[in-house]
Amino acid sequence: MNVLALETSVDPGSIALWCDGEVIARSCPTGLSNSQTLLPLVDSTLREAGLSFAALDGIAFGTGPGSFTGLRVSCGLAQGLAVARDLPLLGVGTLEAMAWSSGGERVIVALDARMGEVYFGMFDRGVQQGSIGVFSPAAVPLPESGEWHACGNGLAAYPALRERLSPCVAVWQPELIPLAEALVRLAAPRLERGECIDPADAVPLYVRNKVARTVAERLAEGGRA
Repeated sequence: MNVLALETSVDPGSIALWCDGEVIARSCPTGLSNSQTLLPLVDSTLREAGLSFAALDGIAFGTGPGSFTGLRVSCGLAQGLAVARDLPLLGVGTLEAMAWSSGGERVIVALDARMGEVYFGMFDRGVQQGSIGVFSPAAVPLPESGEWHACGNGLAAYPALRERLSPCVAVWQPELIPLAEALVRLAAPRLERGECIDPADAVPLYVRNKVARTVAERLAEGGRA
């Protein structure tokens, strides 16, 4: 089974190719947008593996949350390939994949959402606990008990978040970011079981409904217009 995964919730994005259990993972070049580099990277990685688009058995994409523009890039490309090649399509939550990548059983994921906030989720043995949300560091919900893993660049971006989580976290992984390799390792067995979505129903998970503060909001916080 050959599965392609696309992850562009952060910059630079990445892709991964599952070839009967072996994984080839590549990151987009820096300095250029994901929209410029993603499809050429897919093409070159398929050639590296000795495959063509016709050899793919499925495609997966990171649904988010993350960069609004980035999420649209991977979702749009995944939709296009799925329709053009009549491929099964599957979306995998970005924070879910990060939790799996951490290697922990009970995992808190905090991805920098900019604007002084983080995308935040909690997972217990891969099962999402509650809803994915966007919070200020001081407002993130706390688990009821300790000994959790915590991962994601939100931990490094906001020291106040790490301080808030300290009573319930035993392992810290602030360097962990969304990667397509985690997506493809989660998606391949699901696609093999027949799990998929209609390409028309593929949409990013934005969580936040605005991408920037207004001038008035920035001035109210002491910033510049």
